Amino acid sequence: MNSRTLWLLGAGLLVLAGAVFAVETQGLAEANSAGANPNPVHLRRPPVAPLSAMAQLGKAIFYDASLSSSGALSCASCHSPDHAYGPPNDGPVMLGGATLSRQGARAVPSLTYLERHPNFSIGPDKGDDDNIVDLAQMAALGAQSARVTKTAGAAGSAANIVPQGGLFWDGRADTLQDQALFPLLDPNEMDGGSAEVVAGKLRHAPYAQRFVELFGARVLDNQRLLIAEAMFAVARYQVEEVSFHPYTSKYDYWLEGRARLSESELRGLQLFNDPDKANCAGCHTSAPTRDGLPPLFTDHQYEALGAPRNAALEGNRDPGYFDLGVCGPHRTDIPEQTQYCGMFLTPTLRNTATRRAFFHNGVFHSLKDVLDFYNFRDTNPEKVSPRAADGTVQKYDDLPAKYRANVDVSDPPFDRHPGDTPAMTEQDEADIIAFLKTLTDGYKPEN
Repeated sequence: MNSRTLWLLGAGLLVLAGAVFAVETQGLAEANSAGANPNPVHLRRPPVAPLSAMAQLGKAIFYDASLSSSGALSCASCHSPDHAYGPPNDGPVMLGGATLSRQGARAVPSLTYLERHPNFSIGPDKGDDDNIVDLAQMAALGAQSARVTKTAGAAGSAANIVPQGGLFWDGRADTLQDQALFPLLDPNEMDGGSAEVVAGKLRHAPYAQRFVELFGARVLDNQRLLIAEAMFAVARYQVEEVSFHPYTSKYDYWLEGRARLSESELRGLQLFNDPDKANCAGCHTSAPTRDGLPPLFTDHQYEALGAPRNAALEGNRDPGYFDLGVCGPHRTDIPEQTQYCGMFLTPTLRNTATRRAFFHNGVFHSLKDVLDFYNFRDTNPEKVSPRAADGTVQKYDDLPAKYRANVDVSDPPFDRHPGDTPAMTEQDEADIIAFLKTLTDGYKPEN
């Protein structure tokens, strides 16, 4: 059972009502100057219940720093519950290893809102079937098919034959169980060493008896089973613990008619959903599903955006090194599908205002930096791209030249050209940031 099906089995396909929602949000400021939603909906949130014994075991493992080589790094160290289960620091990446001096390879993603995340696939999401998809075959078909432009309110882009789903920035894990194991063994992160070392620590952990109670005494003698059950317990904790998916933002309550947006927040929502302006909702879907599930603010697809190279990353000191996302180096099963090189997963924007590192390489440190990049990448690249020693603007400098054709230049606002008017004004950007702040959990509703 994967992370997508752990919650609300049989809920059916998640069909977005984006087109209707986009129309309804147009002119909201005029429709209701007090900032209330004129068309409130009822949102279906995950059920809240006491943690199962399995989830309680997972919680103990999640906070256990002794599993790391340093003895100071746990899952919660990088995925801090006080920071929406994202990184607690302001740097582009977290530090790990035996002396907490080794850089992680990529910016730490949040662990929130993964309970409905689909498995990795190439092509349209086929729902919860268990059919094995030939990735190479689908990729070959995608290379020959026309790409549908992604705009807010347009459902057609869901049919694009592009990578989608999966966990991490490159989708190399399909389940929360698999995702938990990677950082545990990564020498740049928890650096747990071999499976044998990790199993030995689990056998002597304060919670070891819980394994026996749940799985029987023999589980401690079976190294492979012990680690698998430990990671499954961590996954159960993430699924059952409500703070991983609370849906308690101001925007959630506004959707339900229980909160009011300010004029700036309303303008930001309109700009977010406007395909002729920011077009954020083209990838970061803002509409509830037709059956009332709250929006996840991601379409789970992959994009090559051509973000600038981050000189602060040690790996980038080698001019020949490139992080190509789906093509590697961390994902290794489809490197030949070069039409996807440079693509990274579209993250949720929930709680994005709590972050200080954006994009896969953490190159941006504020929402203003991100919006400037979207706004000026194509019209005024000199504002957001580095320069070479001779002053030449180095656009797409974090991709080898042979893969730069993969960069999205069709979806608004990336359909503009040098000299064109940018999609957003400075006030537009400020209003969008105001709206993005309404996606932070922990808001206290009016009723």
